[in-house]
Amino acid sequence: MIAPVLEFAEVTELTGPLVVLRGVEGVGWDEFARVRLASGELRHGLVLDVDEDLAVVQVLQGTSGMTRSGTRVSFTGSPLRIPVGPGWLGRVCDGRGGPLDGGPPVFGQATAPVGGVPLNPTMRRPPAEPVLTGVSAIDTLTTLVRGQKIALFSSAGLPHLELAAQIAAQAHTGTEPFSVVFAAMGLTHADATAVRDTLEERTAAGELTLLLNLADDPVIERLLTPRLALTVAEHLAFEGGRHVLVIMADMTAYCEALREVSAARGEIPARRAYPGYLYSDLASLYERCGRVRGRPGSVTVLPVVTMPAGDITHPVPDLTGYITEGQIVLAGGGAYPPIDALQSLSRLMRKGVGAGRTVPEHLDVAAQLLAALARERQARELAELVGESALTPADRRYLAFARAFREDLLRQRRDERRDLDQTFTRAWRVLSALPRRDLSLLAPDTLDVHYREGS
Repeated sequence: MIAPVLEFAEVTELTGPLVVLRGVEGVGWDEFARVRLASGELRHGLVLDVDEDLAVVQVLQGTSGMTRSGTRVSFTGSPLRIPVGPGWLGRVCDGRGGPLDGGPPVFGQATAPVGGVPLNPTMRRPPAEPVLTGVSAIDTLTTLVRGQKIALFSSAGLPHLELAAQIAAQAHTGTEPFSVVFAAMGLTHADATAVRDTLEERTAAGELTLLLNLADDPVIERLLTPRLALTVAEHLAFEGGRHVLVIMADMTAYCEALREVSAARGEIPARRAYPGYLYSDLASLYERCGRVRGRPGSVTVLPVVTMPAGDITHPVPDLTGYITEGQIVLAGGGAYPPIDALQSLSRLMRKGVGAGRTVPEHLDVAAQLLAALARERQARELAELVGESALTPADRRYLAFARAFREDLLRQRRDERRDLDQTFTRAWRVLSALPRRDLSLLAPDTLDVHYREGS
């Protein structure tokens, strides 16, 4: 005999995406709820807070059309779980996991909690081996490492979404099983269409999962999207043995949704009205990357963060920078991708490059390129004061080097995938614009092989 489902109907308040219930019992935080409207429509929610006989439930589809009378809520006794497994690959879904591609709902032989499962820190393995993106500026200077978390910082109007989609379409780990999970949050319909078009080939090949939360979708769904993406990725990696790259764009839209829900709950705001737990909330997402001892797969996380008014001290990029292990910074410029190499950094890059991984001289080439770009910046600032014609021949050579760097190595078509040979051929061609005596960070035997003066 099936036990009847206990429903609670004493709704005291409807605020934004929140439903406040009185008279509940046996309900726990983060518990999954089913909300039935007077019309019979079924919606879903999560318990945000419990205080004696009061429960606050956030409704994933929002509370529009709901009334206090006639609304009934039941609780499942466990957190929200989703099916996991390879059935997610090749699918396009909304931010709650519902199909957008005309296919059936995603099924799996197992389920997993959307919030993730805590991992014993002693079971973690340090990040190692590269994830190659096919984008020369990234693969050369800020190489992604399997198991790393590294952010992409951008300002409004810059092509961060195009670059994120290009990385998702091109990234690979060589011959090992590899997948991408792309969680898009707060996108316009035009941007969502552009992302789907860019990723169509990889999606059709069964190598990518695309979760699309649109700007006109319920704001509460935006809080679920990255957690759902990471849950899918964790199972593909640690149960399926795949190396998975999770791209989350845009985390600023996610944080705006978090702030809106926090305000609806009446919480005391912190910096710029964001909730005081913003840091721990972001960490609960970013820290779900890594490698596990005894398991062959890895999860690499690349969050995209737009900086309001280009302010890198804004709470979202500021806290993201504390948590992640580097950043790729976009700045204004004529070339695509507009990566500012001197502001960008991958703290774990040395764990993923070098002999047997990329090329033996990778770290030295990157260091030499950055040193030359720093010297060029000094020369450019001096030229703004005295004019380029007043510079020394050496300073003018560094200005020419920077132009070669932008045009030959940095500039790349949005659909162009470069392998390591192409990337380092271009890097050596750029370095060869400088006299050999200036390349002090490169070993003489390496220069004997690759340096071609004046090329």
